[in-house]
Parts: sequence; C-alpha cells; structure tokens
Amino acid sequence: MEKIVPSQTDIEYLKIIRRNVVAFMKHVASVYAKKPGKLLDIAPETHEGAEPFFSNDISIDTFDINPKSDCTYIGDLCELNDFIDDDAYDYLVCAEVLEHTLKPWTAVDEIWRILKPGGFLFLSVPFNFRIHGPIPDCWRFTEWGLRALLNRFVILELNAIETPGRPLMPIHYTVMAQKPEEE
Repeated sequence: MEKIVPSQTDIEYLKIIRRNVVAFMKHVASVYAKKPGKLLDIAPETHEGAEPFFSNDISIDTFDINPKSDCTYIGDLCELNDFIDDDAYDYLVCAEVLEHTLKPWTAVDEIWRILKPGGFLFLSVPFNFRIHGPIPDCWRFTEWGLRALLNRFVILELNAIETPGRPLMPIHYTVMAQKPEEE
C-alpha cells in the first residue's frame, strides 16, 4: 500500500484540532464538571484522554471498541452495552469518536441511555479535516447535523473553529450538552 503523506494544511489543521480539544477539556472540566461524580471517556485511544483535566473527585472509566485498548469497558458504542447500567454516569466525554462510528444515531442513543438525567455530554468532532484513523472514518457533522443528533439534549454550547477564508466550513466543533432532568 502506498504511504499517504498528509498535506501541510492537514498537519496545521491537526494541530488546531488538538489544541482545541485540550482547551475544550480544560473549559468543560472547570465550568461544567464542578461536582464529584463518575465520568466515562469514550475511546481515549493513544491520546491523554480526559483524566488529566478533571479533578480527583471525578472517577473516570474508559470505553473502547478495541479489545487491546486496556479500557475499563470494551464494547461498540453503536450497540446496547448492558454491562453498563442505565443512568450510570454524570459526565461523558466523546472526543473525536463520533465520525468513526458506523451508526452515529445509535451511538447517541447509547450515550443518552448511560448518562444520568442532569448529566453532561462533552462532544467534539472534526469537520474540515482529512479522512483519518482509526478506520472507519465515516462521517462529518455540520452544526445542524449535531443539533439533529442531539435533539433530546439541551445544548449549552456549540462552538466552531472556522476555516480561514472559508465561511461555513469549520475545521472543528465542540458541544457541551445536558440530558434534561426529566424526559
């Protein structure tokens, strides 16, 4: 297989996305995760994940589809993972994952199921970024697509990093959403 060399634009956008994810984690940890609780970090992969950003009062479990990941739970976010109780987590981090799911709408249903009423979802996705691993890389979500996927949640913040000179073509989105106390 031919080695694919990322363009300079892709390299720069990846730096922007990574910086944005770090800023996002710092923001949500300080603004939304003020109370002790349980957090599920979905597919932290080889990056530092959520743990460095949240206080010791928040216990963190990890979840990944990769059986070699050494996560707390191994499963498919697009399926019912009945080894995790309904309403189990106060906080859920899903950073740079949703674009890799085969059925993002069922992934959001599973997130909804395991997040407690009043719990917070911290989500980030690329938009104007190259296909990347882990494969599959299936989706790109617009602001309106994210609002449709998260229509049962209360969206507290939805932020975009805009592509210079390309209106309506953001590089990256972050979303802070809350599951309502009552359905």
